[in-house]
Amino acid sequence: MANRMILNETSYFGAGAIVHIVDEVKKRNFKKALVVTSKDLIQFGVTTRVTDMLDQQGLAYDIYDEVIPNPTIAVVKKGVEAFAQSGADYLIAVGGGSPQDTCKAIGIISNNPEYADVKSLEGAVDTAHPSVPILAIPTTAGTAAEVTINYVITDEEKRRKFVCVDPHDIPVVAFIDSEMMASMPTNLKAATGMDALTHAIEGYTTKGAWELTDMLHLKAIEIIARSLRASVQGDPLGGEDMALGQYIAGMGFSNVGLGLVHGMAHPLGAFYDTPHGVANAILLPHIMAYNADYTGEKFRDIARAMGVKDTESMSIGEARQAAIQAVAKLGQDVGIPTRLRDVSAREEDISALAESAFADVCTGGNPRDTSVDEIASLYRSIY
Repeated sequence: MANRMILNETSYFGAGAIVHIVDEVKKRNFKKALVVTSKDLIQFGVTTRVTDMLDQQGLAYDIYDEVIPNPTIAVVKKGVEAFAQSGADYLIAVGGGSPQDTCKAIGIISNNPEYADVKSLEGAVDTAHPSVPILAIPTTAGTAAEVTINYVITDEEKRRKFVCVDPHDIPVVAFIDSEMMASMPTNLKAATGMDALTHAIEGYTTKGAWELTDMLHLKAIEIIARSLRASVQGDPLGGEDMALGQYIAGMGFSNVGLGLVHGMAHPLGAFYDTPHGVANAILLPHIMAYNADYTGEKFRDIARAMGVKDTESMSIGEARQAAIQAVAKLGQDVGIPTRLRDVSAREEDISALAESAFADVCTGGNPRDTSVDEIASLYRSIY
């Protein structure tokens, strides 16, 4: 069996990395951009840091700022229209997972109009043409959407999120600039950081994991565990570490998949608009416990990467419990809620949530096979 790795063509890392945007635009002879972002990011001057550079160099662009958290089919369709009307030949995504995902969908549909309904992009789709070129500038340290071949869209009508997997959607260039992430409020730093940790842990234990991605995921866990608390407290070095750690996690999971945490988190976002990182963080310790007996020695490795001492002297059961406890403690330290009722989930929705989670593309990668009934029981136990 052959294992595949798909990564960005080029990536820039470190504080101030966005200065290289102009070089990349000129080198590639791009003529006009459509900047995909949100009104909030414009209001708070985050997107302006990018557009000011374009203005200074006389580089043409239009802005599409209709992106919302958990972007919908309607948001994507509007974006496709905006791109067509702009006359742009490339895209710049400025923002967290929502602008990045919206931008990917716009880029794919613009070059593959047979998917204009958006819904037909669900799952692993073999599009004929690569996306319109995307330059990705993340403003959160968590989703790693700038390096993945995945994006998530919400079908409001059916109250569900669907995952799209397409090697053609990956941005050609990513700019991992911690200064673009510095304005994140504390709760967003915590949520997106726990999202990144979930990516690393699920990527390490998913059925498709292999040695190269294992290396990436363990390093990501190590960086996130040592840096997230400091980042949430406003430490710039912690923030720069988190920017790198979440990207490394994305390098891995994009190529091997995730698991039941994401499968159960997506319906929470679709039903209640629960922030994705918060949903993952609440679920993660519980699903780790559910999966523990199906992960061999991997929880020992996770515990060690989380900073737990003397893991080699522990029994396998003790090591597994230590890993779960370390993850739960990190979530508590950065202020993540512990129960689903704390994020407005409703007990009467559990059956529908379980059906949606079981059908989610991420669930199939879980190390332990599951069922609708077992997922419903998990939701109830975490409620």
